[in-house]
Amino acid sequence: MNLDSTDRKLLALLQQDSTLSLNDLAEAVNLTTTPCWKRLKKLEESGVIEKRVALLNPELLGLSFTAFVLVKTCDHSHEWYSRFVETASEFPEIMEFYRMAGEYDYMMKVLVKDMKCFDEFYKKLVNSIDGISNVTSTFAMEPLKYTTALPI
Repeated sequence: MNLDSTDRKLLALLQQDSTLSLNDLAEAVNLTTTPCWKRLKKLEESGVIEKRVALLNPELLGLSFTAFVLVKTCDHSHEWYSRFVETASEFPEIMEFYRMAGEYDYMMKVLVKDMKCFDEFYKKLVNSIDGISNVTSTFAMEPLKYTTALPI
């Protein structure tokens, strides 16, 4: 989709605060409410705006242990891949999940309360599907940058 500067400004504003009213958004981009609403509707219908959510503070919810889990498999069949993705996607602890190029086949960002909870997650994961040949984990000591705002 081809975005102009007004679309980009709207998206930047929404990434910072999705609760801004239509009036506030329109004023910030120098439009009246109707053309602003039409732009937002177009951005939603095209899929540029997927959804609007509330971002929660994980530490205040007792979720301060972040692990990055790297997985290797010896089975690269489509059937195994589909089963693995479906199974891993059911774990609420997995915040992000990627198929990778390089030494490892998959990477997950896992968020849990503590090491004990991570160990329970790890055991469930590795016992949930055959074909995992190697798993290694690294643990974040301190978050230095976190954003959900895309660099548009």
